[in-house]
Amino acid sequence: MTTMDIDLAPKAPKILYGGEGGSYASWSPNDLPMLHVASIGAAKLLLQSRGFAAPSYSDSSKVAYVLEGSGVCGLTIPEAEKEKVIAIKEGDALAIPFGYVTWWFNPNESDLTILFLGDTSKGHRPGQFTNFQLTGPTGIFTGFTPEFVSRAWDLSENDVAKLVHNQSSTGIVKLKDGQKMPEPSDKDRDGLVVNCYEAPLDVDIKGGGCVVVLNSKNLPTVELVGLGADLVKLCGGAMCSPGFSCDSAYQVTYVVKGSGRVQVVGIDGKRVLETKVSGGQLFIVPRFFVVSKIADPEGMEWFSIITTPNPVFSHLAGRTSVWKAISPQALEASFGTTSELEQLFRSKRTSDAIFFPPK
Repeated sequence: MTTMDIDLAPKAPKILYGGEGGSYASWSPNDLPMLHVASIGAAKLLLQSRGFAAPSYSDSSKVAYVLEGSGVCGLTIPEAEKEKVIAIKEGDALAIPFGYVTWWFNPNESDLTILFLGDTSKGHRPGQFTNFQLTGPTGIFTGFTPEFVSRAWDLSENDVAKLVHNQSSTGIVKLKDGQKMPEPSDKDRDGLVVNCYEAPLDVDIKGGGCVVVLNSKNLPTVELVGLGADLVKLCGGAMCSPGFSCDSAYQVTYVVKGSGRVQVVGIDGKRVLETKVSGGQLFIVPRFFVVSKIADPEGMEWFSIITTPNPVFSHLAGRTSVWKAISPQALEASFGTTSELEQLFRSKRTSDAIFFPPK
């Protein structure tokens, strides 16, 4: 099966586990085949009030993006052998290399929701994260014999049994009122977190839209995970210029808010996707395929990762498009048209770049 034959339709995730404290949902390669093709994983963590996602590590590098709410993240960096305790809020993005141990906690009344997008090319299951729990019924140490664990921890086998088998919940629990958790430190955010709502805009077009790009300059850890990311806000009725990644990267897009129309064109000028997308859906654009979006009246916001830490895009409309760089004679010959029509074509979109406000 070629990429042209794969279903690119956007999908929503399915809950894998959870309980009173929240839930963990994931997109499956069976439902969204491009996850397997691109070796991309996608998941969403929902923590309700006092919800705690216990320490775990993953076989995949990923970018975490806070969709709503606020809370606390514990991040253990292997080489530093020290835990960073970070306050997180809506709009925050973190790059998490594989093997880093993390936990997440929601001390507030409102829900905390976190999106995870990442590279599974070195994982056990292409297209899906494999998370290794440290505690609970599926925790790593449930697989060792009491002898091995007691010798590793220098505890009696009786104490080991109490530690390893006491927690009955898988991955997510609800903490009791009054149970204390570590206080976050503002300095621990430095170099590890960027808030996409507060960061300087890389593109800002009145009536069109705006972009914040995450790369190795403003979030150094993206170099370790091998991914770039961006948050895009498209104004109501505005259009995002048709474009493609010109460095062989996949574009993985999660619709955060709003809705709109999407078209993707691939090999031999064949339109491979034409659909409406809305908040909560995920879709993937194959390498070198051209994608364009038009927002509905309420606008549309999306968060994307690109499978390279410093992505490069080419646009096929607007002031920065490749058309403006190609010589008039070459364009006239390529289109098989008159110089008058070529000049009319070239004279359009001389001020608009990337986003086109509605007329």
